[in-house]
Amino acid sequence: MPKSPKTAAPASFEAALSDLEKLVAEMESGQLTLEASLAAYKRGAALLQYCQTTLQDAQQQVRILENDNLQLFGQDEQS
Repeated sequence: MPKSPKTAAPASFEAALSDLEKLVAEMESGQLTLEASLAAYKRGAALLQYCQTTLQDAQQQVRILENDNLQLFGQDEQS
């Protein structure tokens, strides 16, 4: 596994998720050396952290928008 992609930041949430899925498939194949497995695990942990942080940020933005009087779809106004 090359060293430069290991430290490269993902371009987007979708790219990070795709990379993470590929890493999991490689690790599950059982064909990686111990060193490559450790590198894949470290990269996977970093990608997972990126995805979790990105999702938390999106959830926070939705909460902020909801507090500005956005309502759920299909919810009728009851007066």
